[in-house]
Amino acid sequence: MSGDGLSEDYGDLGEKRNRRLRIVAWSVIIALILGGGGATVITLLLG
Repeated sequence: MSGDGLSEDYGDLGEKRNRRLRIVAWSVIIALILGGGGATVITLLLG
C-alpha cells in the first residue's frame, strides 16, 4: 500500500536528491582543496 505512494514521490525526490548530493560533493571537494588536503589530489591530477 505505502509502496505506491513512495514510488510516486520518488521522481521528485530523485531530482532534489541528485542536486543536493552534487552540491554536497562539490562542497567537500572545495573544502579539501582549501584545507590543504586537496594539494595532494591536485598534484596527482596535474602531474
